Amino acid sequence: MARESNRRGGRQREEAPEFADRLVAINRVSKTVKGGKRFGFAALVVVGDQKGRVGFGKGKAKEVPEAIRKATEAAKRKMIRVPLREGRTLHHDMEGRHGAGKVIMRTAPQGTGIIAGGPMRAVFEMLGVQDVVAKSNGSQNPYNMIRATMDGLTRESSPRMVAQRRGKKVADILKKDDAPAAAPEAAEA
Repeated sequence: MARESNRRGGRQREEAPEFADRLVAINRVSKTVKGGKRFGFAALVVVGDQKGRVGFGKGKAKEVPEAIRKATEAAKRKMIRVPLREGRTLHHDMEGRHGAGKVIMRTAPQGTGIIAGGPMRAVFEMLGVQDVVAKSNGSQNPYNMIRATMDGLTRESSPRMVAQRRGKKVADILKKDDAPAAAPEAAEA
């Protein structure tokens, strides 16, 4: 997108990178009034850059497009960054909870694809995850499922984050996983 200039001839900041969005749910509510019924709409939207950033938002309005627009703006304001392993899957297994909603998310080998239902699938697709296995237990409400998924994703930590928190090097953190695999080869020699 082209940069726009302001009145003084200077440059304004460039537009944010384009985000993909996915409409998860639309809810129609009605209010009975003297002359009949008034309808309103609530939209739930997930937005992401498919490179590790994702957010969700809800919007309410009298018209569906306006509700979707509001939800998309809210989602862009509340985005989180999630570290991905090799840019395709999660670093470790995790659980997320919100209210009665509980989700379990597990890493998966390459080629597995996204094995997740409904609202969780939308979050993973917008996040850019290609291989994950997820299960929802408890509430089937899409709002609670997305909030539980986001709760779990905020708890994910990469080896770099763990190393920084513990004051070690990334190699020291990852070395423990490789050591048992190397031991049997040394015993054979």
